[in-house]
Amino acid sequence: MNRRNFFRNTSIGALGTAVLTPFNSFGAIETARAFKNKKAKNIILLVSDGMSIGTLNMADLYLSRKKGRGSAWLDLYREDKVKRALMDTASASSIVTDSAAASSSWGGGHRVPNGRLNIDANGQEHQPIWQKFKAVGKKAGCVTTVPITHATPAGFCVAQKSRNDQESIAEKYQSLGFDVMMGGGNEYFAAEKRKDGQDLYQGYRQKGYQVVQDRKQMLSATSDKPILGVFTDSGLPYTKDRDSDRELSQSVPTLAEMTQKAIECLKGPTNGFVLQVEAGKVDWAAHANDIAGLLYDQIAFDEAVKCAMDFAEKDGETLVIITTDHGNANPGLIYGTSANANFDSIQSYKHTNAWILNGLGRESSIKTVRERIAYANGFAPDEEEAQLILSYYRNLEAENGWYNPKKLPFKPLSEIQKKHNSVGWISMQHSADYVELAMYGPGSEYLKPFVKNTDLHYLMLKAAEVENQF
Repeated sequence: MNRRNFFRNTSIGALGTAVLTPFNSFGAIETARAFKNKKAKNIILLVSDGMSIGTLNMADLYLSRKKGRGSAWLDLYREDKVKRALMDTASASSIVTDSAAASSSWGGGHRVPNGRLNIDANGQEHQPIWQKFKAVGKKAGCVTTVPITHATPAGFCVAQKSRNDQESIAEKYQSLGFDVMMGGGNEYFAAEKRKDGQDLYQGYRQKGYQVVQDRKQMLSATSDKPILGVFTDSGLPYTKDRDSDRELSQSVPTLAEMTQKAIECLKGPTNGFVLQVEAGKVDWAAHANDIAGLLYDQIAFDEAVKCAMDFAEKDGETLVIITTDHGNANPGLIYGTSANANFDSIQSYKHTNAWILNGLGRESSIKTVRERIAYANGFAPDEEEAQLILSYYRNLEAENGWYNPKKLPFKPLSEIQKKHNSVGWISMQHSADYVELAMYGPGSEYLKPFVKNTDLHYLMLKAAEVENQF
């Protein structure tokens, strides 16, 4: 493909004459123009995985009502600091994408079938963008709240026929030499957890990595060596559960802390760096219709956005991209005379639905169910509602599945909560919504009000002035 023609003729070609659009005011356009003809030395791409617009909206409402300020993301809109667009998220196999195909559209610049990482339907591999940036001397890293081998970080880093083969992805990361990789996923690195018995941690150490496995070790890591941070067996705990547990708060870093540490370790070299930041458990919470999981992890993502923007505004050479890979479950605040008070009740939640339901079992009593929900949410379900929740445990068996392997009654619990918090959900699955996309810094001038997900791949290469090398 002729890249110059691509940028001239497609949706991310040069702006030309500035026109006011519903997404980009004159202020935002002028901010983008200030970076015109400047090279993006660094790129930070922040992804709230599975974030429907209602999730973004509720996080902003929560912060406004609780703390008297809006979210960092929407404040960028209010202050006209960013270019803004809608993005089509489809994959090669469906208008409703999964995270692997969505990340691959950014990572490899091509739409691939759901479930694959940068390998199309014909078996052709497309080189992931973090490999391209490593090839021109940039440092590269990913941080996430799910396993570091999960679909979204992997889509920027490797080509793999199945996203599910996370043991293989962990091995590929080691051979490719990425500079900072942090999240969960111990089960794919530890000898006692892996099917083949390999101790990948030892392999990483032999290659010069600092292996850190708790918050204190991460904060103490130096910037002169690459870092592999793996803090939990699977995903990190939800923010609300972490914040309500002193031990977890001390042992597991926040997404903003991982982001700050990654920037500290990656910044500095002449050729710059690229970093992906993912709030992966926003997606997991949406699959579970878990409002505390969703809302507080979205707010934790917002803190990472502020961290990235603080660096970029001081640095002046960093392109910040803020988006999501697809919608999920389409939650929203539902009208009613008690909507304000009901929504505000979430401010007092102590734990997520995952914490509630994983603490119950066949042996639990109706009283236990009512007391556990009352402790976590501030209200007690009636006996009939508690009996409904308990009925799901009678035939509870572990089954294969990504987001609810035990088939816990997440949906019934969310329906009970809706009476008290006024939050409704349309599904427990991904959606085909066009999603929000915001940019700040060198390269933001190329953004048009509507783009395809694959356009981001080429925009990043162009912003960093390396597109003609691939």
